[in-house]
Order: sequence, then C-alpha cells, then structure tokens
Amino acid sequence: MGWDNAPSHICRGGDLRGLAFCCPPIKYCPIHKALAILKMSPEEFIKIKEDFGKRTKLGLGKNTCFGSLVWCCKITKPCPYRDYELAKNNISPDEYMELKKQLAEEIIRNSQFFKEAVEVFVKKGIPKDIAEKCILETGDLKKAYEMAIKMIDKG
Repeated sequence: MGWDNAPSHICRGGDLRGLAFCCPPIKYCPIHKALAILKMSPEEFIKIKEDFGKRTKLGLGKNTCFGSLVWCCKITKPCPYRDYELAKNNISPDEYMELKKQLAEEIIRNSQFFKEAVEVFVKKGIPKDIAEKCILETGDLKKAYEMAIKMIDKG
C-alpha cells in the first residue's frame, strides 16, 4: 500500500509519523502534544507541510477540506474529497501513501527532537545512519532503539 507500516492518525494514538495525516493545528487536539514532543511550533509544522506540498503532488487537491492533499488523512480512512482529487490528478493510493511517508520523514527530520534523539543514540554507541533510519522508520524512540540494537547485532 505504498507504506507498509504506516501509523494510525495522531488522534487515534499513532506515533509521530502520523503527523503526515493531520489537519492544520487550528484547534486543540492531540497534534499539539505531538508537536510539543518534536519541539516544533504549529507555524513550523504548517510551513514544513506547505513547502513539501509545493515540491510534490501532495500540493494538489484544491477541493479537499484544507485545499491540499498535504492535509489529508490516511488512505484507509474513507474520504470522497481526497479520493476525487487523487483520481483527478492521477495519483494512485500507493503513490499517495509513499508521498505521505516522505512527508512524515520530512516533519520528523526537521525537528529538534530528531536532532537530540540521534545525538543520544550516537552517545550510546549506535552509528548515526542507523539511528536516523530507525527513528524515521518507527516514529518512536523505544522502538527505534530496539530496532537499532537488532540491526547492530545482525551486522
């Protein structure tokens, strides 16, 4: 489906990667807790998503709730507006989810949380490239650390 281990939405308890599926943070909801964990302001979050949209097909979708596919939900959640725009713009569900995965990585990579987490992992003896990969693939520090240790043990 374009993103095999895609998380649940943040409002459904998903990990930090779920921010790729969030609406703009205009009302109080779980997104604000996730942004606090990332040490990212709502304005920074909006800018990252809008800039990503300008560079990719996720910037399309003027008939969606917030005028861009960058703000739309996970493909498994029914949405006639998103699905209309995907069909209109010849974007497959797999391509949509792959773009959302890239967006999730962009959001996390541009956070203070990511920089600090990578530093901690490196201090614990985990190579930087493995630390980055594991954090981006899990959106969760405990899972990322466990994944990194397994990768090192195999290597």
